Amino acid sequence: MEMKVYLAADHAGFELKEKVKEWLKGRGYTVHDEGNFVLDDSDDYPDFIRIAAKEVASNPDEDVAIIFGGSGQGEAIVANRYQGVRAAVFYGGNQKILTLSREHNGANVLSIGARFVSDEEALTAIESWLNTPPAREARHLRRIAKIDELIKDEYEF
Repeated sequence: MEMKVYLAADHAGFELKEKVKEWLKGRGYTVHDEGNFVLDDSDDYPDFIRIAAKEVASNPDEDVAIIFGGSGQGEAIVANRYQGVRAAVFYGGNQKILTLSREHNGANVLSIGARFVSDEEALTAIESWLNTPPAREARHLRRIAKIDELIKDEYEF
C-alpha cells in the first residue's frame, strides 16, 4: 500500500503548508490537503487538524500527516486525541528529535510551528522525518502498544 501524506493548517501555517504541498508533490508523494484552502485569519486549527488526524487514525501504520500552526503545539494536542495517532512537534532546533520521534515513538504526525522555522528548515525537517522508518524494535513497539491500550482503557473505544 502506498503511503498517503495528509496536510492541514490554520492561518498561521497556511503559507508554509502550501509550499510543502508543492514540494511533496514534486517528489512524487500522494498528498491530500485537508485545509484550510484559503488564508483566513479567523479560522480555527481544530477544524482542519481533526480531519487529517482522523485519516491517519484510519491507517496509522501506513499514512502520515504534516500539520502546521503558529507553534504546532495546539495542533499536536488535537491530533493526539485520536487513537493510533502519535504527533510530534517541531519548531526548530536539533533535528535529531525528528528521527527519534519516528524510530522510538512511531510518530505518524509531524506538527510544525510555522512561526519558528524558515521554509528551508521546515523542508529539511520534513524530508528527514519522512525518510526515517517508524519504530521497528520490539521495545519501542511494546511501548507504543501500551500507549494505545491506555487510550482504549480510558475512552472505552
